[in-house]
Amino acid sequence: MKLVVGLGNPGSEYKKTKHNVGFRAVELLAEDLNIEINRLKFRGLIGEGNFNGEKILLLKPLTYMNLSGQSVSEVMKFYKLEKSDIIILYDDIDIKMGSIRIREKGSAGGHNGIKSIISCIGTDEFMRIKIGIGGDYKYFDLADYVLAPFSKSEEPIIEDGIKMAEESVKIILKDGISKAMNQMNKKMKP
Repeated sequence: MKLVVGLGNPGSEYKKTKHNVGFRAVELLAEDLNIEINRLKFRGLIGEGNFNGEKILLLKPLTYMNLSGQSVSEVMKFYKLEKSDIIILYDDIDIKMGSIRIREKGSAGGHNGIKSIISCIGTDEFMRIKIGIGGDYKYFDLADYVLAPFSKSEEPIIEDGIKMAEESVKIILKDGISKAMNQMNKKMKP
């Protein structure tokens, strides 16, 4: 069993913000795999289905970004999942908008949702797909930037990144993270 988690903030006011690309990627995966993310459990919305002969859980924590680890930890404990069973999808301000980067482990890099997960599950060794939201944020407060919606010109760029992230999850589930990293991270090279 695998747990695929999209990070974001609940509520309509956050739906199209830069900080919610993780939610959007998991929603796209759910649509593609015909899985409804509609059960309120584990401090989040969860859905379950199958892909490539394996049961998968899709989770959108409703704890707000800074407490995402609480929801992830509860699901992991209930289903007795290992760190190698989880894939986290989230925004990364240090990656070019619309690009993705797949990693097997790593620090939080200043991302509060990832900090929370590391704190709650006790390790930074979990698969993650970073969706780039980087841009000209140097002139903005960081919180204002990540909580702002995408502009009309940015929306098609981020849609491409979200689609690549969703495709990467399917490669990981089918063929493993090494193949996903080799195939998708190479696509991102300039």
